[in-house]
This record gives sequence, structure tokens and C-alpha cells, in this order.
Amino acid sequence: MSRKKTPSPKIKLYFMMNKAAGTVCSTVSDRRRTVYESFSENDLISPEGAKLHSVGRLDADTEGLLLFTNDGKFSNFLTRPESGIPKTYYVELKNPVSDAEKLDYVHKAGLGLMLPEDKKAQPEMCAPAKIVWYAENACQITVTEGKFHEVKRIFKALGNEVAYLKRLAFGGLALDNGLKAGEFRKLTENEVELLSCGGWHG
Repeated sequence: MSRKKTPSPKIKLYFMMNKAAGTVCSTVSDRRRTVYESFSENDLISPEGAKLHSVGRLDADTEGLLLFTNDGKFSNFLTRPESGIPKTYYVELKNPVSDAEKLDYVHKAGLGLMLPEDKKAQPEMCAPAKIVWYAENACQITVTEGKFHEVKRIFKALGNEVAYLKRLAFGGLALDNGLKAGEFRKLTENEVELLSCGGWHG
């Protein structure tokens, strides 16, 4: 029996959203607002049957840059671990970190860590991550794989806990600071090209 092919839309859509905390990346939710409620019916499904979907997911309590498209090839490329696309987050931690511990975090994350078990994920190694410190409990971290709860599990492995998380950038595309929480806009042709062609490699 042949698999049903995903329809290819004649008009391909690409959006950036500043995801609000408390919203979920699913099409149906009993309790919380879904990220799809912001879009029109015309955007959600094309005449050919191609559905708008998020490129990866963010947890309900995580804010920031979330991409949407009805272009399956585009989203598959961006979410493949082999693509090695960097995702950058702003993090606030539950416990303050001393100067010596900051260096230790940077060193260990830069080598790659064994991530602890977490709901849908077994213990596993992650690729090296880059941490830049802002304060004793605030930093920026860049990861390249997109494993389940990766950022939260990295800091858990380091003996801390994420208290606040916001995605700042995906590949070479930074969050549009003009977007308020929950707002979205279409990507420009240059932004789509940037994401499609590895523009994050400098």
C-alpha cells in the first residue's frame, strides 16, 4: 500500500511568531490557547490541502521565535538534526551561578553533555552548546540539534533549573523585536532564502 503524499501548496507561506507564554504548539487544546488560533482559515490550510504547521515546537512556558509554514520540504530541512541549525535562547536560571561555576558550565556544555531522562526522552548525549553569560542567573545558549527539552535538560545536567526561556534566533534569523507576544508576520523572501541556504554559517 503506497503512502499518501503530502500535498504541495501552490502558494507557500512562511511566518515568524513571537510566541506568548501559556500557548501550546498543537492544533487542539482543552485548556490553553493554541498558537494556531491567531491565523485565518485561509492560512491554516491551502486549497490543495497543505496545512500550516510550526517548524518544531516550543513548550507552553517558553516564549519567542517560532516559525510556521505549509512547505514540508522547508520545515523538514530546518528540523533535521543533521542540518546542524543553531537555535539561540535567553535563559534565566533558578539558582545563581558563581564566576567559577560559569566557567565550568561553559566548558562542560562546550564538550557536549549526557542529558538526563525526561518524559519522552531517554538519557542521551547532546552536541556541544555555546553559553554566554549576562549575569549570575542569566545567560544565552546556542544549541544545534533540537532534542526534546534540550536546553532545560542541559542545565539540569549542570545541576541547575531553567526558570524562564525565550528563543531569540533560529539559524541566521533573529526574532523581530517589533512583534509583541502572540503577534506574527510573514517572512520576507530574503529571510526565507537565509533559512533555506545555510545563511547562519557566516
